[in-house]
Amino acid sequence: MSGPAQFKTGWLVCQAQVLSSLDIADTAKSRRRGLIGQTEIETPLLIDSCRWIHTFGVKCLLDVAYLDAELKVVKIQTIKPRRIAMPVFGARHVLEAGAGNFENWGLVIGHTVEARRT
Repeated sequence: MSGPAQFKTGWLVCQAQVLSSLDIADTAKSRRRGLIGQTEIETPLLIDSCRWIHTFGVKCLLDVAYLDAELKVVKIQTIKPRRIAMPVFGARHVLEAGAGNFENWGLVIGHTVEARRT
C-alpha cells in the first residue's frame, strides 16, 4: 500500500524465502505516519531508525518485531490498538505486520530478515 506517506516498496526475505511484499518507511514523514488509520494490514511495514512504536490510530492487532542494525530479530510482541510500546534499546528498525503473520511465516527471535528494495 502506498498512501500519503509515500512508502518505498520491496520484498521481505528470511532464510532464503520471500515472506511478503514490503512497505518501507525511511523518511521522517513516512515513519511518523506508519500504519495510522489502517483497519487491516495487507502489507507489512519496515520502519527504519526506530526503537519503539505506538498504535494510536491503528485499528487492528499488530505483530511487531524489533530488529538490530543487521536486521536480526531481537524481540517480538503482539500489540493491541491504542497502546505505547516500551523502547527496545538494541533495536534499530521495527517490522510491523497484521497479527498472526509472524507465526504463519515462522519468524522468531534470532532470525535475520532482509528488506530487498525495489
